[in-house]
Amino acid sequence: MDVKAVRKHFPILDQKVNGHPLVYLDSAATSQKPDVVIEAMDSYYRKINANIHRGVHTLGSLATDAYEEAREKVRRFINAGSTEEVIFTRGTTTSLNTVAYSYARAFLKEGDEIVITPMEHHANLIPWQQAAKATGATLKYIPLQKDGTIDLEDVRKTVTERTKIVAMAHVSNVLGTINPVKEVAAIAHEKGAVMVVDGAQSAPHMKVDVRALDVDFYAFSSHKMIGPTGIGVLYGKKALLEKMEPFETGGEMIDVVDLYESTWKQLPWKFEAGTMPIAEAIGLAAAIDFLEQIGLEAIHDHEIRLANYALERLSAIDGLEIYGPRKRVGLITFNLKGVHAHDVATALDNLGIAVRAGHHCAQPLMKWLCVPATARASFYVYNTEEDVDRLYEGLLKTKEFFADVL
Repeated sequence: MDVKAVRKHFPILDQKVNGHPLVYLDSAATSQKPDVVIEAMDSYYRKINANIHRGVHTLGSLATDAYEEAREKVRRFINAGSTEEVIFTRGTTTSLNTVAYSYARAFLKEGDEIVITPMEHHANLIPWQQAAKATGATLKYIPLQKDGTIDLEDVRKTVTERTKIVAMAHVSNVLGTINPVKEVAAIAHEKGAVMVVDGAQSAPHMKVDVRALDVDFYAFSSHKMIGPTGIGVLYGKKALLEKMEPFETGGEMIDVVDLYESTWKQLPWKFEAGTMPIAEAIGLAAAIDFLEQIGLEAIHDHEIRLANYALERLSAIDGLEIYGPRKRVGLITFNLKGVHAHDVATALDNLGIAVRAGHHCAQPLMKWLCVPATARASFYVYNTEEDVDRLYEGLLKTKEFFADVL
């Protein structure tokens, strides 16, 4: 994998921030976009801009074809069994809320259990809190090990005959933990529960095969995998999606509308109300092409090497605490002793280094770590060892600065 050649496709990286060459280490929040994605969306607006599925004119047909071709690319990307199982949404959050509303609220009852972990992003926590309140179900948590991983024996103890839903991040956006979702899905299915996976931090960084994992629902976002914002994917097994009522209703998702009753289109369109993000779907398709040309295995290996290199370098900084297991994806979450994470991020930004700081939409996990916030550096296909070196040097300068002023 030629990272220098890859970087040339990302125009935003070729600039200075605060007088320094930009080092972008915030891809876990949102990734940068290659020129092919930008050009694909620009071409749509310049040449075939029209609404989909509704018109018989040429532009409408071309736009519809491009939109549905994007769905087929997503199907292949995650190895879904059919395009009927691929629903376009606004993002991971909407995808997970769709399951929580259309499945959980419809099929859960008092006494049922929803099992999740304390490491979840709020998007895979709050919808289940609300579903539990609405149905009388109980929310339960699989405990975490000291290094931020889960033990399958704890999963077996937590998931019971009353458990109807197990929801879990494939990869933690804070700890970088890679959860054993295939094995957890098998345990869930043994007890008659469905498995819901937040794939926001996994789909961009590793090869995902939803059928091999045997998960029931899988959600991810375009903007974290070099695609545009405003679009995401919900994969669901056809048999489950067919039982579910739409999360949103209105135009486009209907079959027949009468004064007092309506019927819905077949899958996947019954879950896609209104005008969908057409240009964004085309951009996502271009992003998938770009990633697959490089190879998800090569991307994953590259990020693991960067993470290991970063762990080695940053561990040498006295007073820097790193959170999470040794085996992780390409992100490092840390705190510098005596300095708030926001101050660390601000100091690094002054040096042209972009990292994330805060609770990362994971407040229960921050409480488990006993910290108010952390800083996070996340790597992607365009990052290099030189970026890690800049981060290391920036943290040394930050530590020196605050040692002088505190």
